[in-house]
Amino acid sequence: MAETEKIEVRDITRIERIGAHSHIRGLGLDDVLEARAVSQGMVGQTDARRAAGVVVQMVREGKIAGRCILLAGEPSTGKTAIAVGMAQALGTETPFTSMSGSEIYSLEMSKTEALSQALRKSIGVRIKEETEIIEGEVVEIQIERPATGTGQKVGKVTLKTTEMETNYDLGNKIIECFMKEKIQAGDVITIDKASGKVNKLGRSFTRARDYDATGAQTRFVQCPEGELQKRKEVVHTVTLHEIDVINSRTHGFLALFSGDTGEIKQEVRDQINNKVLEWREEGKAEINPGVLFIDEVHMLDIECFSYLNRALESDMAPVVVMATNRGITRIRGTNYRSPHGIPIDLLDRMIIIRTVPYSEKEVKEILKIRCEEEDCIMHPDALTILTRIATDTSLRYAIQLITTANLVCRRRKATEVNTEDVKKVYSLFLDENRSSKILKEYQDDYMFSEITEKEEDFATGGGGSKRRSEAGGGGGDAQAMEH
Repeated sequence: MAETEKIEVRDITRIERIGAHSHIRGLGLDDVLEARAVSQGMVGQTDARRAAGVVVQMVREGKIAGRCILLAGEPSTGKTAIAVGMAQALGTETPFTSMSGSEIYSLEMSKTEALSQALRKSIGVRIKEETEIIEGEVVEIQIERPATGTGQKVGKVTLKTTEMETNYDLGNKIIECFMKEKIQAGDVITIDKASGKVNKLGRSFTRARDYDATGAQTRFVQCPEGELQKRKEVVHTVTLHEIDVINSRTHGFLALFSGDTGEIKQEVRDQINNKVLEWREEGKAEINPGVLFIDEVHMLDIECFSYLNRALESDMAPVVVMATNRGITRIRGTNYRSPHGIPIDLLDRMIIIRTVPYSEKEVKEILKIRCEEEDCIMHPDALTILTRIATDTSLRYAIQLITTANLVCRRRKATEVNTEDVKKVYSLFLDENRSSKILKEYQDDYMFSEITEKEEDFATGGGGSKRRSEAGGGGGDAQAMEH
């Protein structure tokens, strides 16, 4: 008995996994697209957020397609955060596909096919369909079951609106739907004539008596007006990629769930494009261009960039948002250097949004938001120390210390993280600067650390000798190519 008392019951629907950007709810803009200082989880970067807001507005209106936006800035300046904010601002109706630049290097399909599928996932098609439905309040329901327990069930239902009342005979399939939905007299329901789907809208107000036992979820609705049989317009939103997969093979819809889509022929895509354009002319469908976000875009090679040049000029192209933290570096697959590692002709087609480093005040605000997101109560002095650590090292390192400091705090059975907890985790977990310093001091004790004078010029930076660090640090890759 004592064991059963310890069981903790949690509401499963409210459990949400905390991610790096789970605190972001939108771009934090007002009605005239002016950025608020702190709003919807976003802090600072007012110019970048305002520019992203303009792009979101154009995507919503459907006036912009096949455009390319580059988010460029130093590491830890909130490029991915702005992209997540754009996705949240657009909502669920607009397709938003997120991928990393290195995801295209797969053995299962070619690089251009991976990019093509990502582009098609970002274009939504709203298909309009008219269906006949029966909508009314259940007056009486009779279901006769066979005495033997086997055989077909027979049923009758009486439905009414404010103007008419009709009896319907029920088939075996509809009876099962009625029993599954637990339909009873007084419920307002809709029956789809084509599929036989039964949907319970709620209880009728006429049955809302004081002595009826009703749960908190019970909805009371008015008795429907007009005729029982009505025509209703249903809108389905699918992506072009989903249509491609379903039409590319016999059991294509199963591939959507397994993820094993494979290569899709260009002929199939051309036929689907023509069909969708026909539907659009007839008024059956609307094309809804979404957003494709490619993080770490410098990881793409020259073949991908040349494919994107052509793909962006297509009629069926989404808005492509790219992010990179590189400066002037080598274009992958060539010996040439270019800003952000992107060819000049593609940069020409882009509009570039710059992100700037956060100020100390903004860093403190971000850490405060992350503490709230991770259910961590932190003392103001501890937060000040954590802000100092973030400015000296990096914002990502300081954010990772929040959870670890909270665990240390819990271990001593306290509720508030103090300065001692932060100092302890700071000494336990090294940041990149301190780790590099140790490597430089003790590099002779590590394996494969012998660097000859000839090799020093080709070194790629990081933990090495003084002469090696003076030679150029992180830009060694480009220097090696020049040699």
